[in-house]
Amino acid sequence: MCSDYTIAGASTTAIHGGLSPDPQTGALVQPLVQSTTFVNEAVGVSKGYAYSRVSNPTVSALEAQLGALEGALPAVCFGTGLAAETALFLSLLKAGDHVVLGDAIYGGTVRLVEQVLSGLGIQGAFVDSSDPENVRKALRPNTKLIFIESPANPTMKLTDVEAVAKIGKAAGVKVAVDNTFLTPVIQRPLDLGVDVCVYSTTKHIEGHSTAVGGSVVSRDAELLERVRFIRKCTGGIQAAFQAWLTVRGVKTLPLRLKQHSANALAVAKALRANPHVARVNYPGLDDFPQRELAERQHLGGLHGGLLSFEVVGGADAAVKVLNSAKLCSLVEHLGSVETLLTHPVTMTHADVPREHRLKVGITDGLIRVSVGIEDAPDIIADLEHAIALAHEVPAKPKASAGCCGGGACAKPEVEVAV
Repeated sequence: MCSDYTIAGASTTAIHGGLSPDPQTGALVQPLVQSTTFVNEAVGVSKGYAYSRVSNPTVSALEAQLGALEGALPAVCFGTGLAAETALFLSLLKAGDHVVLGDAIYGGTVRLVEQVLSGLGIQGAFVDSSDPENVRKALRPNTKLIFIESPANPTMKLTDVEAVAKIGKAAGVKVAVDNTFLTPVIQRPLDLGVDVCVYSTTKHIEGHSTAVGGSVVSRDAELLERVRFIRKCTGGIQAAFQAWLTVRGVKTLPLRLKQHSANALAVAKALRANPHVARVNYPGLDDFPQRELAERQHLGGLHGGLLSFEVVGGADAAVKVLNSAKLCSLVEHLGSVETLLTHPVTMTHADVPREHRLKVGITDGLIRVSVGIEDAPDIIADLEHAIALAHEVPAKPKASAGCCGGGACAKPEVEVAV
């Protein structure tokens, strides 16, 4: 790639941004460097690498790629998303400090704040960040960080990122966004004024359920240097092979997210029309409560591949749906090319106190769907069949060839998309 090439589009950036052919061999694909250590040319003279706990060429390639995708400095990559999040908290917070967080947020974040950071003398307050005024009111003199997630996991509730960024800036408080659900392809929090984005690259960014990882992305060089120092001290860097797989996954990220979004909208509309579904949460629906914000904040008319819904009948019906699906897999994961189902109450948010869950709308019967890139009609057929089984809806008779079309000779059959 020419060095003076100006990258514009997301797809071009995902494929070429931050990357170049290997200078030694001309290899088009980034080499996988599995070495744990690197030879010094002389005392005090090296090629920039010493030990893979501190830095690694393959990890550096991913960091450059993710930074380019965000229009930022090279990212800092970690073994998992929670490792990235933990390093960010340790970089900005110390005993006696206070952090304001959105109330509908990943269960692992709640657990980290309430069961780990609290023991270090760091206080956390969870507020309904869908109203930015709640964030402003929660600020204290010792508040050092505002941490939000939009769309929220798993309710899909949105936060006005730009409004919260302005509140943080006015108060001199750093603002971070977990942008895992949408990635910079659909939502660009740094452009909206926040200081840092956190990702579980395990999800959409890698996209194929083959590599765990996380990243911190920012345009603040001093902040990133502190995060790198924490990573060095705690040993949380991503493994080279995991980074190599993620570099490959990023290259198709924009293409995949378009299909994820199109499929999710089709699935959401079908579920909304199903009489056995009580509610559907998806920002792309016309009746989504924050539709105007979704249109303003999300790029390209896309709203991602995540939705959640509740079937009539509560928890018992939800469990039947989850156990009856065939094409859709029941897993604690999201963002893969396959369609994935999750029961937040028993999986992602099992450690979150029940009163907290119910307050933010995570009911016992809520089902989260990470809509894959299969053919949308097949996804819909599988979900509708599972919902029908949960409500014991009699199958319609299917007439055999030469039959009268019904009556006593017709044998009930059920067609399942697998």
